[in-house]
Amino acid sequence: MNDLLAFLQTRWKGMARQEQRMLLAALTTLGVAGLWWLGLAPALATLRLADGQHLALDTQIQQMRRLQAEARTLQAQPQLAPDDARRLLDSSVKQQLGASAQLAMVGEQVRLTFKGVAPEALAQWLAQARLNARAVPVEAHLMHTEAGTWDGKLLLNLGAR
Repeated sequence: MNDLLAFLQTRWKGMARQEQRMLLAALTTLGVAGLWWLGLAPALATLRLADGQHLALDTQIQQMRRLQAEARTLQAQPQLAPDDARRLLDSSVKQQLGASAQLAMVGEQVRLTFKGVAPEALAQWLAQARLNARAVPVEAHLMHTEAGTWDGKLLLNLGAR
């Protein structure tokens, strides 16, 4: 190490004043560029992305708070007897899905079989079944038809909390 340092000092003293200035300018330029690429550029890129990430996280937090409020509302509702839940589901199937869907009791669960149901009608029925009858889907077998409708089966737990 000492030999290398001695060699560099000898070379430095052997250079003309103009060469020394040019070498210092080149080394300074390299140092500034290295500092920029390794220190400042990544930090500035992170700073540029921070606002977008902050907004995305705020949106996620708001969504989680809405879901939390919905869960608390559902938990606060009184438990329904399975027969009452079944009657509510039966009437909602007839009203919203018509003859294209049928309910069947399977133990303490309900199986909905349907054919040619519009996606909006199925989504609305599921939301209503969850809120009114406290029915929670536990299994789904769905097929999207060429007509843009759904065929399939849903298995729901009744009175779930």
